[in-house]
Amino acid sequence: MSGTHDKVERRRIRRYRIRKRVSGTVERPRLSVFRSARHIYAQIIDDSRGVTLTAASSREAAKPAERSGKLSLSTAVGKLIAERARAQGVLRVRFDRGGYLYHGRVKALADGARAGGLEF
Repeated sequence: MSGTHDKVERRRIRRYRIRKRVSGTVERPRLSVFRSARHIYAQIIDDSRGVTLTAASSREAAKPAERSGKLSLSTAVGKLIAERARAQGVLRVRFDRGGYLYHGRVKALADGARAGGLEF
């Protein structure tokens, strides 16, 4: 069956297509999102230097007793990454959805980051 791809391969293709257009600079680093089955991770990356400026994840965003669902946890991660970015002087970013649909947990993270003061 040539021409067919599994779910992981299709995401990889979308991710590369996005990365052709979205690149982080010193002025506007890239806010990259990775979503696993249980957790969500965000990094702010300066691609011109190849360094991660700051990162946040749902593994650290809330204590186990406070977890009330993946969507609210994703919003908390967005606010946490925005807070850490502002502490480093980053106010504007480029959003890299990492091949995922801009929907659900990815959208919740982006909305949380916006609520935390990031502009993209």
